[in-house]
Amino acid sequence: MTQQRITVIRGDGIGPDIVDAAIQILEKAGCDFAYDYADAGLVALEKHGELLPQQTLDLIASNKVTLKGPLTTPVGEGFTSINVSLRKKFQLYANVRPVLSFKGTKARYENIDIITVRENTEGMYSGLGQVVSADGSEAEAMSKITREGAERIVTFAYELAVREGRKKVTAVHKANILKSTSGLFLKVAREVAQRYPQIESTEMIVDNCCMQLVMNPHQFDVIVTTNLFGDILSDLCAGLVGGLGMAPGANIGKDCAIFEAVHGSAPDIAGKNLANPTSVILASIQMLEYLGMADKAERIRAAIKEVIESGDRTTRDLGGSHGTTDFTQAVLERL
Repeated sequence: MTQQRITVIRGDGIGPDIVDAAIQILEKAGCDFAYDYADAGLVALEKHGELLPQQTLDLIASNKVTLKGPLTTPVGEGFTSINVSLRKKFQLYANVRPVLSFKGTKARYENIDIITVRENTEGMYSGLGQVVSADGSEAEAMSKITREGAERIVTFAYELAVREGRKKVTAVHKANILKSTSGLFLKVAREVAQRYPQIESTEMIVDNCCMQLVMNPHQFDVIVTTNLFGDILSDLCAGLVGGLGMAPGANIGKDCAIFEAVHGSAPDIAGKNLANPTSVILASIQMLEYLGMADKAERIRAAIKEVIESGDRTTRDLGGSHGTTDFTQAVLERL
């Protein structure tokens, strides 16, 4: 069997520290990967004069699986978001954001287990028709939903539900107001639901969904929605389990996938050995599941669970007083 090659983008700020932690853990769990390191973000801008160098894109394309730390896109300087660029370039149409409660986190809820499946390439984030009038008094942006895009993402959500033994899929929309775009999404979601009679299908207007997530999050299992709503709802879900430090993300296309920490690069604590590496470790667990290595994924998840639950060498955001390396060491010892 040929060795699986993984493209690794260590990222900006705390990225290198937390990505290195994840790779140590993958190696300790017995994952025999070959790693190809690539630059993106501010690091790449300084070294190569561009945020996404061609050699990085080539590596992502050839290895087809990438583990990525947080990247910084300079704000308001005409740079397109690197994450959006990657999703478009590699047609990573499904953004999969699971949240799972770990005992020992400072979360307001227990026993949360929700996956948000967000359409990643259309809707408000497609960047179409962005115009500001010459006098700065008006701005416009366009949202575009296609039947193909909606069907692809909703089918993905149901297939994921079937594969993981999930019971329920909730399609989230705003079809009462956005009758065209959200209306089309909802219509397609209803059609796809018919094909999966074994899964309970529900639908919910996005504002109600936000309220329901806060009031009774245990009613949710898999949520499927469009780009903008998915971005907001997946962060809300992260808040239910202790914040973005506990939330990984996968961007999945037909034959290419990028797994990432969903939080920012936190430049204020970069290089200070303070960051909690859990998000990117959980992203590496998603990567293992994607590669059909569920047993190794489960071992790492169990080790993290034990560390957080026992409060052994946890980071400050988890109520402890330790840093990245101590936390990583605690996980390594349990493997």
